[in-house]
Amino acid sequence: MKYLISLFAICLFAISGKAQDAADAVVGVWKNGEGTGFIQIYKTTSGHYAGKIVWLKEPIDPDTGKPKLDKRNPDDSKKSQPVLGMVNMKGFTYDAEEKEWVDGSIYDPKNGKEYSCKMELDGNNVLKVRGYIGVSLIGRTDTWTRQVKK
Repeated sequence: MKYLISLFAICLFAISGKAQDAADAVVGVWKNGEGTGFIQIYKTTSGHYAGKIVWLKEPIDPDTGKPKLDKRNPDDSKKSQPVLGMVNMKGFTYDAEEKEWVDGSIYDPKNGKEYSCKMELDGNNVLKVRGYIGVSLIGRTDTWTRQVKK
């Protein structure tokens, strides 16, 4: 009986480890579809997944000669925040059944708008990022490519 309990515990631990590996598969640095930025996706201390902009093709504002700022943000207190280093994705959880990261949001500094968002891996190095309003049928999918894993 002790043997069966031990075997069950080992199997349960192995299964939960595989589920965690699948959830963490999104962690890494990704190039957006336009090739204008790299976003580092990471796991937060709360267990959610988030992303921050870690590289920009054009980090300097040509009008000012200074780092690009979040000028289009509807929150006046954030308009002086640099785009480089900004956390622009947050709140994602992994849905093991659907094999996608859901219930997150993504902020687009180009237009100052935040969208609901979900992500799905297509192989190991392609990430489908879908931003939408309301239901995911009304939205746009951007295809990102992995630059650095974890």
